[in-house]
Amino acid sequence: MASWTDAAHALPVPQPQRRRRSTPKRKPEARRGVAGGAAWIVVVAVLLTGVVALNVAVLRLNVQLDKVNVERTRLRAEKHALAAQLSLAAASPRIQGLARRQGLVPADPTQTTYVRLRPGSR
Repeated sequence: MASWTDAAHALPVPQPQRRRRSTPKRKPEARRGVAGGAAWIVVVAVLLTGVVALNVAVLRLNVQLDKVNVERTRLRAEKHALAAQLSLAAASPRIQGLARRQGLVPADPTQTTYVRLRPGSR
């Protein structure tokens, strides 16, 4: 009885093909492509550096602007407080001067009486 191993011995054994070792030929175009790639990398790096520098400058300006806005807000609040003080200081003497011109005099504090109301009288 024949088996497949007997049939396998009858077949010719293929010989591995030898590869030829040859030095790869470099074309001058390949060098130019590498040089062009390196040039693009440099260009992109310079552009990215410029973008980063621009962002840093904008960030510094924003910090300065924020400080100026805080100072402006503080000065405006101080200005309003001073204007209110000036208004209060100028109002009382002005009103007293107008009253004197019309012949009015300040009330005597000893003649002042107070009326006390009972709770629930309203």
